[in-house]
Amino acid sequence: MNYFITAIGTDSGKSLFSAIICEALEADYWKPIQAGYPRDTDYVGGLLSNLKSDLIPEKYVLNTPASPHYAAEIDNVKLEVMDFDIPDTDNENLVIEGAGGVLVPINDQEFVIDFPQQWNIPVILVANLYLGSINHTLLTVNELQRRGVKVKGIVFNGPSNPASEEIILKYSGYSCLLRIADEKDINHAVVRKYAAELKKNL
Repeated sequence: MNYFITAIGTDSGKSLFSAIICEALEADYWKPIQAGYPRDTDYVGGLLSNLKSDLIPEKYVLNTPASPHYAAEIDNVKLEVMDFDIPDTDNENLVIEGAGGVLVPINDQEFVIDFPQQWNIPVILVANLYLGSINHTLLTVNELQRRGVKVKGIVFNGPSNPASEEIILKYSGYSCLLRIADEKDINHAVVRKYAAELKKNL
């Protein structure tokens, strides 16, 4: 199964969840576009314990930590969704991590969300909880629904906020796949713990 991991914004926890789901499914991992360093591929790989997951090289590694459309312009690279194909892999499971949120531009006409829409694969939405996150999450949900993108479910990341979670689930209609607490340390044991929880909901 292929899954596309996206979020309500930058630094919402996509890479951490990508490591968790890769551990749960012993899936391969691919980040099509990396803008800036350190590389998310290195972060995810450093958290995996299983020996089956392969880290597939990015199609583009851009030097500037910025929106892909701008980072590509600086590096004199042209990004177009049609030039990206899901890589062949012997693994039946592949986790693909997007850049930033769903409407992060990759050029003047296309956005990150165009990738799973082109490939017709389900999205898992990562939402971190903060003041204003209900609005940001439901706006993201509206765009996913407007485009008819398949959504497997939502992952909440950070300190628990039951009131926010309840209303997001109510109005999105999505199921909650996992709740990731505000962990003091992120390490192999933590990733394995959440991977075991996630397996029950996939």
